Amino acid sequence: MTAHATGDIENRVRAIEDRLEIYNLIAAHPISADSAAGEFIAACWVEDGLFDRGELSKVQGRTAIAQEVFTPNHQAAIAGGIGHFASLPHVQISGDNAVVTSYLQIIVPETRGEPLDVPGHGAARGFHQHRVSVNRWEFVRTDKGWQIKQRFARAIGTDGAQKLLVRAFERVEA
Repeated sequence: MTAHATGDIENRVRAIEDRLEIYNLIAAHPISADSAAGEFIAACWVEDGLFDRGELSKVQGRTAIAQEVFTPNHQAAIAGGIGHFASLPHVQISGDNAVVTSYLQIIVPETRGEPLDVPGHGAARGFHQHRVSVNRWEFVRTDKGWQIKQRFARAIGTDGAQKLLVRAFERVEA
């Protein structure tokens, strides 16, 4: 095998490893939000990260972002059974930068109506799909691996969500 071919394989393996690391970070978000895993959340962000949820909130800084899961409102949502469900993300990587576009659903247990009995699965009232949002995650490679620099979330049906979707296929600057 030539040195060039070896370098090509190493680059390809690194690209696969980068993508898998980013996929795992996106997949871990719902679990960390629903379990209030503050330390894990903090480790995912750069020190001065920005989490911008439009009209809902804008939080700056790794510590402040991680503390969001301990607020009374979020703790009440966890106690009520909130579930975050992420879609398979669209990932673009260029050098030490990556942009991810994904959907996120927020689902909560339905508290009204008659329970439905599903054979072998018990009875439940079902679930209510509370919100679906478009998320744009901007990652940077650090000495600790890939970390989130910025995240923007906008509810489907808003102008902001459409703008994030349109940006999904912009070229990522290295």
